Amino acid sequence: MKDGYSILWTHHALNELEQTIEYLEKNWMASDIKNFAVKLEDTLALISRNPELFPKSGIKKGGFRAVVAKHNSLYYRVTKGNIEIISLFSHRQSRKKRKL
Repeated sequence: MKDGYSILWTHHALNELEQTIEYLEKNWMASDIKNFAVKLEDTLALISRNPELFPKSGIKKGGFRAVVAKHNSLYYRVTKGNIEIISLFSHRQSRKKRKL
């Protein structure tokens, strides 16, 4: 696609994004939060232009995993010309909490 794929967030992924932001606001400085936001936006732009740039997740068939920051990974899949964000998982959590 010329301008890239559209990015769609699942309800679950949006909840995880909200929880991540709340955690960052409580525990990080404003400049760190801004850096994280820039990394997330850059990662989404890369995924939009080239969804197969990142490795397959190995967890869910057809899913991919992009490391946004050392503590967060973005899980997504390509569907009908769109990118569906499945999860923004924080590595601080137990892997058992990962819902894909």
